[in-house]
Amino acid sequence: MDALTEVVQLLDEVLSLGGRGLRFDRNTLLLGSVPELDSMAVVALITTLEERLGIVVEDGEISGDTFATVGSLSDFVTGKLA
Repeated sequence: MDALTEVVQLLDEVLSLGGRGLRFDRNTLLLGSVPELDSMAVVALITTLEERLGIVVEDGEISGDTFATVGSLSDFVTGKLA
């Protein structure tokens, strides 16, 4: 499974979007556009990414830009998996 597909599925699951998130694409805006993505949801999403993908996300690696779009989050995950 590619990073984009994984990110879309995790967003839908962690944010409890009931399938709505499965329609997200690379250009879908996240922070400020998806009400369910608040600060607590960001923490839950990072934790889930770490657990499922076996990556470690350091505090200094994350910024608002990371969660700007589905594509920016997917690119971040791809970089962590490389």
